[in-house]
Amino acid sequence: MFDSYHQSITSSLQYTYGSYGSGPHKCSRRRCCAGWVVVVDGKCVAYFTSNPLLPATINPSPAFRLLLLLPLSRLRYSKLNFDFSPENSFLRLPSRLLPSTLASAGRETPSVAGIINPGSDGFQKLFFGQEEIAIPVHPTIEAACNAHPTADVFINFASFRSAAASSMSALKQPTIRVVAIIAEGVPESDTKQLISYARANNKVILGPATVGGIQAGAFKIGDTAGTIDNIIQCKLYRPGSVGFVSKSGGMSNEMYSTIARVTDGIYEGIAIGGDVFPGSTLSDHILRFNNIPQVKMMVVLGELGGKDEYSLVEALKQGKVQKPVVAWVSGTCARLFKSEVQFGHAGAKSGGELESAQAKNQALKDAGAVVPTSYEALETAIKETFEKLVEDGKISPVTEITPPPIPEDLKTAIKSGKVRAPTHIISTISDDRGEEPCYAGVPMSTIIEQGYGVGDVISLLWFKRSLPRYCTQFIEMCIMLCADHGPCVSGAHNSIVTARAGKDLVSSLVSGLLTIGPRFGGAIDDAARYFKDAYDRSLTPYEFVEGMKKKGIRVPGIGHRIKSRDNRDKRVQLLQKYAHTHFPSVKYMEYAVQVETYTLSKANNLVLNVDGAIGSLFLDLLSGSGMFSKQEIDEIVEIGYLNGLFVLARSIGLIGHTFDQKRLKQPLYRHPWEDVLYTK
Repeated sequence: MFDSYHQSITSSLQYTYGSYGSGPHKCSRRRCCAGWVVVVDGKCVAYFTSNPLLPATINPSPAFRLLLLLPLSRLRYSKLNFDFSPENSFLRLPSRLLPSTLASAGRETPSVAGIINPGSDGFQKLFFGQEEIAIPVHPTIEAACNAHPTADVFINFASFRSAAASSMSALKQPTIRVVAIIAEGVPESDTKQLISYARANNKVILGPATVGGIQAGAFKIGDTAGTIDNIIQCKLYRPGSVGFVSKSGGMSNEMYSTIARVTDGIYEGIAIGGDVFPGSTLSDHILRFNNIPQVKMMVVLGELGGKDEYSLVEALKQGKVQKPVVAWVSGTCARLFKSEVQFGHAGAKSGGELESAQAKNQALKDAGAVVPTSYEALETAIKETFEKLVEDGKISPVTEITPPPIPEDLKTAIKSGKVRAPTHIISTISDDRGEEPCYAGVPMSTIIEQGYGVGDVISLLWFKRSLPRYCTQFIEMCIMLCADHGPCVSGAHNSIVTARAGKDLVSSLVSGLLTIGPRFGGAIDDAARYFKDAYDRSLTPYEFVEGMKKKGIRVPGIGHRIKSRDNRDKRVQLLQKYAHTHFPSVKYMEYAVQVETYTLSKANNLVLNVDGAIGSLFLDLLSGSGMFSKQEIDEIVEIGYLNGLFVLARSIGLIGHTFDQKRLKQPLYRHPWEDVLYTK
């Protein structure tokens, strides 16, 4: 497509740039089929593999590939669809990724070679047919061009704010020969500077405000032709005999359908864009089509404003175009308005009679183009021109093929009911799909407006129900009482040492949490399990303790390194007092106290500790609230809910110790020699 562009560019540049006030641009013929390079927001490249549909005389490079570069924030919602058959196949990038791309057949490697995401590198996962692949990501235009030196066309999808700067950056790359600019609204002064630089350095600009182009059955860039359904409807999955060029991107989609209805379809279509100063003109592409053997006739759709169409008029008059041209210039309705009218495109504004649609249509007709009397008659004109070429034997019937199926995106297929797929994760505690997140069905606004506390949130997310206030207050009480126990316990010590080693908050926190287990803070679940089993089996404290002794198991929840009969743990006393006041039943706690009475007869420090108190009282909370079945209580204890309370609570203290050490700017900790017994 763009190789043949270079074939004709030498002879057509006088028409391309004549309106800019400078003479013809001298340019030697150069092949550009090495590839496409694409830019988004300053950094984006793309590149195509070998295209067997290019004219045989061109001898396209076997390394012809497409390199796409765009922000990953847009890629994450996207896929690349490829499908292949021996005769014809195509690649499709959905428009939500960026304007679609259609690739040629026979490729064993993806046509997308790389992506540019400013400041990032790595890989982006995409689909190649039904296979998931990783496409390299480049941080800059320079990096992408160095990685793909044969890619020489740069398609810029950046917004009008940055399109000029990123396009200039691309033009300054020695490997880039052609820059296509998609954005509308690029300042005219910037466009002129880009064109001036390109002309001075023997480079070409397409656009600005181009919607893209398509070579049927080969590739597609931009939003041209729309969805895959429209591509099939317009027979763009295989080449026809018509070359089409338009200023309007939207009307080009309509014309693809029109041409498909009355001819054998499009060979190639281009929308040059509707800005006042286009980088390439209608005549450039008509002259290029004239040199492509597969193109037997051309269709041109111009518009009022500017003098671009007159370069085509001159080319026709000078005999530079030997193939039939069917043309129509839109905007004839402008004469119905009393004052000058600005249509959708920046260049679609009649600046006088010479720039009117009527004058351009008449000039084209006088120069030898087939010009209908109205847009409605354009389809008939195309049909009659095509049929005459068939009758004269200049067009052979195209063998129709069935386009291969394109793998559908899973979400699309599921939505249409074509497939069903199992989910990979089940969640019953929260839902963030609506207008606001919900915890166990309770909207976030309700939680805030009704004054829910931390205990209420825990009851929703852990137990999937709203527990009575005395229950949630007990949960909060446990968290407050267990938040910290000084710097000397193993968890706090680990966090302090880690923080002083210069590690981050998460590392310091995890270091402390990893010490929680059977010997430190992790005995709540075991205490609840053993106390519940003993009480439910009606074991006496003696039978329970001695039975544990015979098994060689310490009684969880009993014993403390510091606390004793005469120095009780204040935390245990506060929890017991609260339970006696608010709980409907404290049978498990009373059983734990009976066990403590027996163990104190053996040693003065075998007191009920905070693990045993929380474990037994939580059993009373679960059973006494009447909101849990026996099976649910057993499951809660077995899963490890109760240790979760200690982990949650102690995280507060461990974070505090981490911040404390960093605030104090404490140096690396080294344990003193005198506190170590060195022995053999």
